[in-house]
Amino acid sequence: MPAHDLIQLRPEGLYCPAGDFHIDPWRPVPRAVITHGHADHARSGMGAYHVARSGLPILQWRLREQDYRVHDEGAVFVLGDARVSLHPAGHVLGSTQVRVEVDGEVWVASGDYKRQHDPTCAPFEVVRCDTFITEATFGLPIYRWPDTSEVARDIVAWRDHCGERGEAAILYCYALGKSQRVLAELAAHTDKPALLHGAVAVGVEVYRAAGVPMLATVPVVDTDRRADYAGQLVLAPPSAAGSPWIRRFRRAQQGFASGWMQLRGNRRRRNYDRGFVVSDHADWPDLMRTVRATGARRVIATHGNTDAIIRALNEDGIAAEAFRTDFGGEE
Repeated sequence: MPAHDLIQLRPEGLYCPAGDFHIDPWRPVPRAVITHGHADHARSGMGAYHVARSGLPILQWRLREQDYRVHDEGAVFVLGDARVSLHPAGHVLGSTQVRVEVDGEVWVASGDYKRQHDPTCAPFEVVRCDTFITEATFGLPIYRWPDTSEVARDIVAWRDHCGERGEAAILYCYALGKSQRVLAELAAHTDKPALLHGAVAVGVEVYRAAGVPMLATVPVVDTDRRADYAGQLVLAPPSAAGSPWIRRFRRAQQGFASGWMQLRGNRRRRNYDRGFVVSDHADWPDLMRTVRATGARRVIATHGNTDAIIRALNEDGIAAEAFRTDFGGEE
């Protein structure tokens, strides 16, 4: 890693020497620029948090009150000798990429992103740059996402099938981003409310307060424990699987909405009855087309299947390498 790089890998995270700030650091630092509110990118203990205005409600939900420095998307702000701006990443509500310019050289750190349509957040914006730092969560050619609207239709059909069998349909979804996206897509195919685990309900209300339209919902805690849940769709975080909470649904099938469900072996190993392929990350074709669209001469891949994307880009004549970061995958 050349010493003059605009963004460098340090023990605390991705660091910009010219601006003296970190991007999504995993250790406490004085100044942090945060791409989005997932726990592996937004952690407590920072001095100041530079965030996008659209992402502020998520950060306040996850981190409570902090020293937030709020910026409009696309607006340039100056940190040290660096000109910084935040641009939509299409990952979850308020997610952004970080554009850093110093003396005419431009780097973009993408955070997590996707290119599929998502009614719950602003679409990804291609930002031209010299060096592009890309995630590679699903950086293998096997990962190619189906149309999410069709997946939502399949979820409704599964719920109805469960109802015919006298069962509830429990769908595990991550509490930030995935649950809200599923509810927004379901609204086009059904008007029957979904039931929500408490951990999911809180995030859904944050999205509703931001004006995101979704299917009507009812917290499970507000229902009668003696109720017959047959034919009800219940959204819960993966951590609820096998917990005492799940016992109230006496007869139920269990499904999981995730990009990992692209591989049937993952569903079998996790013992789910159904797997639905819905991801908040870019699949292989979108990773490759995004890198090319930026015009970057150099690409740095982080967290995920970095080897395959590096090899493919090198074969295309694009210099590519990896940063070994503490960011997670789809979780």
